Amino acid sequence: MMRIFTRNPHEMKRLLEIIFPLLTWSIITLPVWLSPFHPAVVAYFILTFNIYFFYKSFSVAFFSTLSFFRLSRLSKHNWLEQAKLLPEYRKMYHAIIIPNYREGIEKVRRTLQQLTMQDFPLNRILIILAMEEREGETAKIRGNELVEEFGKTFGYFSVTYHQDLPGEVKGKASNSAWAGKMLEIILKKKKINESYVTVTSCDADSLLPPKYFSYLTYTFLTDDNRTYHFYWAPVLLYSNFWEISLPIRLQATISSIVRLACLSRPDSLIQISTYSLSFAMLKKIGYWDTDIIPEDWHIFLQAFFQLGEKVRTVPLYLVITRDAVNGTNLLKTLHSRYEQEKRWAWGITDIPYAVHKFFTTPHIPILPKFFRVFYVIENHILWPASFFLLTFAASIPALINPQFSRTALGYNLPKMSGIILTVTLLFIVVLIVLDSKSRPKRPSTYSVAKTPLLIFQWILLPVVSFFFSSLPALEAHTRLLLGKRLEYKVTEKF
Repeated sequence: MMRIFTRNPHEMKRLLEIIFPLLTWSIITLPVWLSPFHPAVVAYFILTFNIYFFYKSFSVAFFSTLSFFRLSRLSKHNWLEQAKLLPEYRKMYHAIIIPNYREGIEKVRRTLQQLTMQDFPLNRILIILAMEEREGETAKIRGNELVEEFGKTFGYFSVTYHQDLPGEVKGKASNSAWAGKMLEIILKKKKINESYVTVTSCDADSLLPPKYFSYLTYTFLTDDNRTYHFYWAPVLLYSNFWEISLPIRLQATISSIVRLACLSRPDSLIQISTYSLSFAMLKKIGYWDTDIIPEDWHIFLQAFFQLGEKVRTVPLYLVITRDAVNGTNLLKTLHSRYEQEKRWAWGITDIPYAVHKFFTTPHIPILPKFFRVFYVIENHILWPASFFLLTFAASIPALINPQFSRTALGYNLPKMSGIILTVTLLFIVVLIVLDSKSRPKRPSTYSVAKTPLLIFQWILLPVVSFFFSSLPALEAHTRLLLGKRLEYKVTEKF
């Protein structure tokens, strides 16, 4: 198998790009094409999936609650004092790469102002604003203004302008790779020991909590395998919670709670959005691949398949906040949210990459590889398929095959499916409570009369899940199937 993949890499990649989107469509349409022949098989498949969904919902409720209590406890620690007790504390430096393209200066300024509040010494924090040369004079003006304002606040502050290079895909990954290579030059000039440098990939609107780098310092220096680890604090979409429209708020809430749940599962944890890693590992793996769009899971897989099973993501129990989508009007906001989800779902391109690496990395044991690859496949394939299996699937076998409806299984399938899903809905109560505890306090400008909407909004969950999760994900899968590549688009946030 390895020989097939190594001899025909492009053909095998394209074949995998067809197989997995086809698998998505096959799962979605399975009740239609299989019910005429084997309706009982379809029924058991649907019931099995309902039980699986119950388990996943329970897991989210349980682990998000566990994460919330750990966050409440560990966020109060004085991480700086603990870090200072470590003998290598004074050797530590933290570099932050902030990729930004056509971002408003106020958004980037707010991120930088938040970084000035770090309790870790600012003279050992290095900032790189990673701009795009193709943005032109606007980027130069924004970069110069921010250098003027923050240039003397940190140990180092500079702006890079990523050039469009042949073979690269425009986006965060290629921009970050360019900045990472510039960082290597900076560290050599300053004679900073690369073994004691972390690199944080920070989105332009990510607000890092004041203890982030002191916590990261302590965790990094006490980690025997720090060269092989990513570090991640949950990125919650709560920065503009009270300003966004109801459907977007609901989607932001769900995303945030799911990320909380991931934090307490380090066995399967892969970082999302904003994260840190050792510069030594980043350099060893050749920085970010430049031919991809979604880069967070990809760089994890990139490191894993190069360096082996020691690579994992270590949780940091602090909260990073970001803005949810918010356009100039409701229609633009909804469109931007759809496009954002489609871009995230384009992570399905990580499946062909992971499968290819599975067969071409004999130095890594099969079992760890299998679990990593399976986790990636499971998440991306079920992303668009879940809505259809949970809403319509149980009714289809009897409609297509009326004879099956007269059997005990055919008659009871919708009822059994409904009971399982009704019990599953009880976990929403946990999500509502966690949301109320985690989100920012209600500002005085937000009417108290609107507060009940925060509970009633959950009625819209099926509609929101379809239009802003399943449908854009399905479009991303279909685009990959047809060979229509996705281009990176900046999401509007005001």
